[in-house]
Amino acid sequence: MTDASSTAPAQAAVVSDSLPALRVAVAAPLAEADAQRIVELEPRVELLHVPGLLPPMRFPADFSGDPAFSRSAAQQRAFEELLEGADALYGIPDVNPQLLASTIRSNPQLRWVQTMAAGGGGQVRAAGLTSAELERVVFTTSAGVHGDSLAEFALFGVLAGAKSLPRLSAQRAARQWTDRWTMGQLSTMNIVVLGNGGIGRKTAEKLHLLGAQVVSFSRSGAASEGQVTPVAPLPEVWDHLADADALISTLPGTAATERLIDRDFLAALKPGATFVNVGRGTVVDEEALVDALRAGTVGFAALDVFAVEPLPESSPLWELPQVIVSPHTAALDPREERRIAELFADNATRFLDGRSLRNVVDTVDFY
Repeated sequence: MTDASSTAPAQAAVVSDSLPALRVAVAAPLAEADAQRIVELEPRVELLHVPGLLPPMRFPADFSGDPAFSRSAAQQRAFEELLEGADALYGIPDVNPQLLASTIRSNPQLRWVQTMAAGGGGQVRAAGLTSAELERVVFTTSAGVHGDSLAEFALFGVLAGAKSLPRLSAQRAARQWTDRWTMGQLSTMNIVVLGNGGIGRKTAEKLHLLGAQVVSFSRSGAASEGQVTPVAPLPEVWDHLADADALISTLPGTAATERLIDRDFLAALKPGATFVNVGRGTVVDEEALVDALRAGTVGFAALDVFAVEPLPESSPLWELPQVIVSPHTAALDPREERRIAELFADNATRFLDGRSLRNVVDTVDFY
């Protein structure tokens, strides 16, 4: 690693002849402790890390960095030279698909890019790479790092709906003490989880442990090893919607999932069901969701993601009292940066040893 005050590309690290180096250009903000952690876990990694060329973070895991940051012409060229001299990238440069594409085209030795986002496949798709480029470079994501955090938000959303959070909030604001009413209980609820990746599995597991009846749905319909909740192919979800007390989406944003949760899908739900989205906002027809909330077809919604982010001020979702709007922050965890660094180190070992990498982006559906 280079000195933090330097603004020139890093010089080659001294690596034993018996250890082939993997030259990694750090293209996203990386704390010094996490940089050290990577090389401790995989000494064959040579980090090309010049913090002065990267935007400072405004908050934990802010890999886009301060939007006010800019480089001088000399710094920009130094940054591009850093990228052009690497075998792998830690992060998509400036979280910019166009810069990713130009880096791949100017660096024929580049073989691997680690994206910081669990849904990094969308950024890869936006780069508009050729089939040859997609074949040459493998892309991995941070999927799994956010599983517990997002599963807890999903649990929070289900509980908020079951325990009448909007009504409680409104009555408190009005200092109103009404007659008592019954509340939902997780142990009697039927819950549908869309997606059976890292987030979906964690969500199903936590809900199951609290007594809910959970069924997950995925494209393959295959359960993971040791999974205790049932999994079925996605088309079979229609047989379960009428009994669903809660619907949770953990689905990625792909062409196949775009607006999957549409007007017909929502109309098939048990009246008053809770909806939680911790996947991608593009999976939902938001106009249909607003109508379903106004009609009571959906009784409550906890949303961490939206079709357009930031959520426009004109969106009716801001105004509906039975909606929680979370600014795509449910995944944020103080340990996220370290976990991504450790995931990268593990994949670096796999890469150098010729083994399969974790979280490889599907370059057909880009998830």
